[in-house]
Amino acid sequence: MTGRLKLRRGVVISADPLEVDVSGERRRAWADEVLLGEMREGDEVVVNVAALDLGLGSGGFDVVHLNLTRGLDESGVQGDAHVMKLNYTSLQHPVEPVEGSEQGKGVPVAVLPLHGHLAPAAWALAQAAPGTRVGYVQTGGGALPGSFSRDVRELRDRGLLAGHITAAPAFGGEHEALSTVGALDAAAGLGWDAVLAGPGPGIIGSNTEFGHGGMAALESAHAALALRRRTILSPRLSSSDPRERHLYLSHHTFTVLELLLDGVEVAVPDVEVPGAAEAAGYLAEAVGERHSLLRVPIDLDGYGASGLPTTTMGRTLTEDPLFFAAPLATGTVLARSLAGQGL
Repeated sequence: MTGRLKLRRGVVISADPLEVDVSGERRRAWADEVLLGEMREGDEVVVNVAALDLGLGSGGFDVVHLNLTRGLDESGVQGDAHVMKLNYTSLQHPVEPVEGSEQGKGVPVAVLPLHGHLAPAAWALAQAAPGTRVGYVQTGGGALPGSFSRDVRELRDRGLLAGHITAAPAFGGEHEALSTVGALDAAAGLGWDAVLAGPGPGIIGSNTEFGHGGMAALESAHAALALRRRTILSPRLSSSDPRERHLYLSHHTFTVLELLLDGVEVAVPDVEVPGAAEAAGYLAEAVGERHSLLRVPIDLDGYGASGLPTTTMGRTLTEDPLFFAAPLATGTVLARSLAGQGL
């Protein structure tokens, strides 16, 4: 059964950080200003209060649905765009699809299981292959607004990402694609040498085998394989996740490896940290004879000193080094694939 929208009127009482007064209660909020425009103190807004009322972790805030003070007077329709995203919803808006760019022949793809792998993978790639133009394709499975990720903004500011495509159902990136395969196909036309593909922040999950955002990796890997790209899967590993299903090798990665219709390469960090041996054993079992394990050294200390994000689900790099080691290995494998080095 699908629940109805839980919308309430409120007034912005702080623009940075964004907070809204809803019936006398001061509540944290987030607004997609790319879609809705600027939020200012005193603005009357409509907010979706469902996530905060449910006490969700990664989504524990209200989301601004509409700015009643100024949003109704501004037209968002620009140019000749006529293809819709969020189509047939109250938030549908026109976009100019990136599909149709020069085909990205030969551009390798690293498939990420969740957003926390993006920064380590991009950093490791830059260390191993300076000057590489790697772009990020944001898929479904996590947050859909392209403007939501602080990691993307920081990576773009540092020059560690060359661009950002939001592939449907995600929206609001620098470029829009109507499908993941279309986004990957357009990569070379944007001047990218490689692609990191994965969900936005806040992966969704229902504690079932298939009902989680990690399944987006299956679609991304199949899209890359169908385009005959070198396809590298970043495994979701953990030294200390309190949930057994995510400890050492996450069931997300195990399930994707089991369901893939063709073989992929799986990056494995060559590092001595708690849980590494156990994770390697589980990975070997999951990979079997269909996939390939590529073991590479990584620089955990270097990443820790980089100033990029070093926490996941409240755990630090020191507390869960294996989580960060996996995408660092993925970035290194991606760099070596560009250099044509044997692995």
